[in-house]
Amino acid sequence: MSLQEIRMSVKSGGYDKDFGILYRSVDEARFRYLKAVDEFEKLYGDSEEINFFSAPGRTEVGGNHTDHQHGRVLAGSVDLDVIAVVAKNNDNTVRIKSEGYEMDVIDLNQLDVIESEEGKASALIRGMCAYIKQSGFEIGGFNAYTTSNVLKGSGLSSSAAFEVLVGVILSHLFNNGKVDAVEIAKLAQKAENVYFGKPCGLMDQTASSVGGFTAIDFADPKNPIIEKIDFDLASHNHSLCIVNTGGNHADLTGDYASITEEMRAIANALGEDYLRDIDEDEFFAKIPTLREECGDRAVIRAMHFLADNALVTEEKQALLENRFDDFLSMIKKSGNSSFRYLQNVFSVSAPTEQGLSLALALTERFLKGRGGYRVHGGGFAGTIQAFVPNDILEDYKKMIEAAFGEDNCYVLNIRPVGGYALSQSIYT
Repeated sequence: MSLQEIRMSVKSGGYDKDFGILYRSVDEARFRYLKAVDEFEKLYGDSEEINFFSAPGRTEVGGNHTDHQHGRVLAGSVDLDVIAVVAKNNDNTVRIKSEGYEMDVIDLNQLDVIESEEGKASALIRGMCAYIKQSGFEIGGFNAYTTSNVLKGSGLSSSAAFEVLVGVILSHLFNNGKVDAVEIAKLAQKAENVYFGKPCGLMDQTASSVGGFTAIDFADPKNPIIEKIDFDLASHNHSLCIVNTGGNHADLTGDYASITEEMRAIANALGEDYLRDIDEDEFFAKIPTLREECGDRAVIRAMHFLADNALVTEEKQALLENRFDDFLSMIKKSGNSSFRYLQNVFSVSAPTEQGLSLALALTERFLKGRGGYRVHGGGFAGTIQAFVPNDILEDYKKMIEAAFGEDNCYVLNIRPVGGYALSQSIYT
């Protein structure tokens, strides 16, 4: 479709089916995509073949700090995403202009790691192109304009969404959609690890690429077991709220690192590299020795891993069997374990700054036993997650934003699909 044709299609409802799958408001989606088309035209002019793509942010639902110990996680894609207006070009160059940033230009004749790109979007683009090509798929030049409403610093993983978006574009423009969702996730992780320079796990990319609720077992991190769970959160009259409590001003690098270090210390003391591989009975039998060797906090954090890793399986089964009340109880149980045992709700280096603790306390008081709530993501600062009944949603939002500021409670849904090519018109 040309720009004019795609505008007419959006306005006349040609993409409403896709918008209905991806978003709560079709009207808002139409406005957003039409605005993106206008920005694309300013940058590149018209084209004979314009396409729309989307990749969602993600939320961790179960398994807090379990993935780096080869454990299980439950994640979900959310209805905030990064979208792209895209057209092929003939000059073997990828150009991506993201709203608010300078254009990234990647010569596809140069796909080696460039050290000066570390930490930049261009590194992610180059890495995705390189790894898709190395995997035996085709790549080619394209022009794109992207815009994102995935909140940065919210634990929703805007970087994973961007990587997946590039993978989906390359899959559909040049490979008829043959690069599957799991493969895109794995290549995205490699791009972030090697080209971008961030040693992330695979959960973020998998949740974004596969979509819906996704259970992931990292017993073998190179070949994780991935199970998509079809569960309609909206049909149970609940919404997912992510509450931004504001950033802790302390340097939290040491706090995050201590979790991995202490869990690994326990595993090593029991002759293993990761907690997933330890014998649970042996662990409890040797607690006196482990206390001396690794410290009490390390022991308690290992207890969190063992419990939360097992809980992920129970949460998955509850969703599969449509036992939503049980699922919500498990969410609270997981959150309680993070607070008491993992101890990642506030930093001991800044004990007076306890935004997460306050948000959880206010949420517990407000919900009066309903819904579910837990720390969201890495912890120590940032966001909490709450599953809130829709009949009290507006009152909850008003209450929590009175404490943490207007527009700091984001009302979301779990979207049923991951990386997505809208309308699939590129196949014809």
